[in-house]
Amino acid sequence: MTRFHHNLLPFALVVALVGAPRAHAAGRPAVAALQVTLRHHHVYRGPVDGIAGAMTTAAVIRFQRLHRLTPDGVVGPKTRRALGRFARHVLGSRALAPGMSGWDVAELQFALAWHGFPNATIDGGFGGHTERALIKFQRWAHLAPDGVAGRGTFRALRAALPRCPIALAWPLQAPIASPFGPRGNGFHPGIDLAAPTGTRVGAAAAGRVVFAAYDPSGYGSLVEVAHGGGVLSMYAHLSTISVRVGQSVATGTRVGRVGSTGEATGPHLHFEVRVRGAAVDPVPSLS
Repeated sequence: MTRFHHNLLPFALVVALVGAPRAHAAGRPAVAALQVTLRHHHVYRGPVDGIAGAMTTAAVIRFQRLHRLTPDGVVGPKTRRALGRFARHVLGSRALAPGMSGWDVAELQFALAWHGFPNATIDGGFGGHTERALIKFQRWAHLAPDGVAGRGTFRALRAALPRCPIALAWPLQAPIASPFGPRGNGFHPGIDLAAPTGTRVGAAAAGRVVFAAYDPSGYGSLVEVAHGGGVLSMYAHLSTISVRVGQSVATGTRVGRVGSTGEATGPHLHFEVRVRGAAVDPVPSLS
């Protein structure tokens, strides 16, 4: 399983990673928090992806020049102080609860998203969306669901990322228009497959249909198939639904056709996989 590259190092050491090689697809919560902080200072407009790349380094240099600091792209002690109170705490240095804000809250939001429980935006503010995501994660990790991030939560977030334990078939053959992972200052919990309206959508594995109706939360016409072991596949934005709740399906059974219902800007299939409620990247399991 993928190990989540989490940093609980002293602040100056963590943010000096800007410009370092990418660890893996999940990025670094500390770099994501730096990106959020730079957004608050209006010097960074890139994605909150936790990747220490050229855009982030350029934003740090821009910030340093504005504050008459050495423009080296490294967040050392002087740059840290200039970033202000928002950047004072790193994840693990204090318990986090609703109403709090800061660098460590942004780290928490980023880590929760990669563990399958994204909130609305990664912005460093501990509001209702973050609280609900945290409670869901705590239940998933068999922790007391109190909505407060403490030692147990931080320890659970250092564990390997969840992944799909079964093999999956592609629901249709089409390019990935939007991958699983960070998107802007939010997080995309599935993959989007670009295809024309009416394209056939097949079940990714054998299972039983547990939902087949219009979902008003944004998924539009949605089919959900349970595969056992807590694995659930989701097929969203459909133009038509071809199955009913309780129906058994085999791999490849048509569950619907591509559409653009719900919150969609054009025809595509949003394909999502959850394991005990945690959204996981389906691509490693697809063949």
